[in-house]
Amino acid sequence: MTKPRYFPHYSSFSEQLSNQSRYSQTVRIGNRIECSGQGGWDDSGAIPTSLAAEFDQAFANVDACLRSAGAKGWSDVYRINLYTTHLSEAVEVWEPCVLKWLGPEHRPLLTAVGVAALALPGMRVEIEVVALTEDDQGRE
Repeated sequence: MTKPRYFPHYSSFSEQLSNQSRYSQTVRIGNRIECSGQGGWDDSGAIPTSLAAEFDQAFANVDACLRSAGAKGWSDVYRINLYTTHLSEAVEVWEPCVLKWLGPEHRPLLTAVGVAALALPGMRVEIEVVALTEDDQGRE
């Protein structure tokens, strides 16, 4: 049985979050990679005022998580869980991010859930994903 390999961070802010709450951003078991929920924070921890910019940054953070564990990025994703405090507005900004990060043909599973609050003040978006890579090597 393949043992999990943990990737605690991909940036200085994700390292801070990982250390404060004692969790990893990404885990890889064989060719399966799972990412903890990623918000739209930048490397300083700031969250954009625009919901569209927050979504785009969350997509970028997921991409960084995936790559830290040896994935190609969003093209390896087969499942997305979206949590947002602004579900009706999220529908409007979702499609441009999906087209930018996944392209028009890649269509993973999606569950979108409206929530009352997320982990950080001002955070409106959190995205977690599951991906499969072509091999089980990954980055050490």
